Amino acid sequence: MTDVALQPTPEIPDKLYFKIGEVSELLGVEAYVLRYWETEFPVLSPKKSGTGHRLYRRKDVELLLRIKHLLYDKRFTIEGARQSLHSEARAPKQPRASKRVQAELFSVDPLPEIRRELQEIILLLK
Repeated sequence: MTDVALQPTPEIPDKLYFKIGEVSELLGVEAYVLRYWETEFPVLSPKKSGTGHRLYRRKDVELLLRIKHLLYDKRFTIEGARQSLHSEARAPKQPRASKRVQAELFSVDPLPEIRRELQEIILLLK
């Protein structure tokens, strides 16, 4: 069984709208789970086409990824995830670092430094 926490965050295609089947496949959950989450999370409200099909926007897919992370990875209850999303929405927005800035921050492998520090600690303990 694969550990959910080890699964990478999926890349969201550059599209305006996504059908429920596409979102289901992207998130790795069944369509009925997405429909259930719509009933439990009022902030999640996909548009409906003229034929009644759900059309998710990118922000809906990002929100669903966040909900999945809270429920599956962090093991929140539905109520806990709802409260977490609510508190995040009320918190003042902080500017997000660009991907380039993030890459620069994490471009250096920290393991050699950690190993060196651990070896120094071992020497101190001997």
